[in-house]
Amino acid sequence: MTHSDHPHPDQPETQAVVAAETPETGAAAETPASNPAGKIALVVILLLLVLVVIYALSDRMAPASSRGIVSAHVVQIAARVPGEVTNVAVADDAVVEAGDVLFELDPRPFELALAQAEANLATTTQNISASSASLVAAQASVTQARTSLETTRDQADRTFRLEERGIASTAQADTARAQVADAEARLATAEANLESARQQLGSDGADNPAILAAQAQLERAQYDLASTTVHAPHLGVVTNVTLAPGQFVGAGSPALTFIDSDAAWVTVDLRENQLQNVAPGDPVGLLFDAIPGRIFDGHVQSIAWGINPGRNVQGGLVVNQPSNRWFEPARQIPVRIELAGGMENWPDAVRVGGKVHAVVYASGTGNPIAWIAAGLQRIRSITTYLH
Repeated sequence: MTHSDHPHPDQPETQAVVAAETPETGAAAETPASNPAGKIALVVILLLLVLVVIYALSDRMAPASSRGIVSAHVVQIAARVPGEVTNVAVADDAVVEAGDVLFELDPRPFELALAQAEANLATTTQNISASSASLVAAQASVTQARTSLETTRDQADRTFRLEERGIASTAQADTARAQVADAEARLATAEANLESARQQLGSDGADNPAILAAQAQLERAQYDLASTTVHAPHLGVVTNVTLAPGQFVGAGSPALTFIDSDAAWVTVDLRENQLQNVAPGDPVGLLFDAIPGRIFDGHVQSIAWGINPGRNVQGGLVVNQPSNRWFEPARQIPVRIELAGGMENWPDAVRVGGKVHAVVYASGTGNPIAWIAAGLQRIRSITTYLH
């Protein structure tokens, strides 16, 4: 046995030391476990960036708003003349056709006014006839005065010739001159009376001013009498009917509310930065809260050119509006949207003032942003059943 084959007295201890160090060395060689929170944070950040990009692109390519309102022409029906209500022919929220009677006023005062206007026209016509007789008489007076003047002048000329021959005295000549002057004055008076009679008579026949005035008064009385019955202007719905027989209404005072059924649209408020690509004619998806689960097609009809920012004026100067907000709220501009197919396709369940969600496809419907917006609106149409 060689020297190397014998175990060294210290060899077991060495092996023990090596054996003792091996686990520590192995533990030190192990790789530390990775933390998953960093990857999750990175995914969240990337997802947020993607959402921000999609949101920004949606505002430009497919702006949407849930602030849509069903709008229509709302008219306050009023009587043209004052009077006491004698009959209310419609009920609240009733559908009426064009020309249907809404309510009636007491016609008696206007019937009396019509009778008075008719009598006035007859009196005026009679007065015109009397004025014609006066004109004839005035013309006869002028003729008589002119004839008398000519006769007086002939006699005066004879007296003047006799005066020149010394046969007639100066006193006789002076008397003749006075008679001529008196005849001339009577002719002037008769001519003035004739002109006055002509002015009082005016034009002949229906063109006479007095007759025209009387006819206008008669027409006004007839129109007032017809106005005691108030009719529906066209197809629509009456609401807020609070009239009752015996109630007095003034001329022009609102008596009931009329909603026009021939014209309805959707008004959507969009932020100014959402209007960059919106133009009349762009397709629109409409979701009415009154009809959940169904999306209607529409198009942009017009975009408002201005709104009232709410600035006050005092003393001719604009009042400063201090703001304590960090960010000023975005201004919103109304956009008018009409339903595709017109009023024939308008849903009956939708009421004026109802809420509408709208998506305007400003860049068309054939792009990913439009698909995403249409999908979100479809999901919203389903959730509308719940609220």
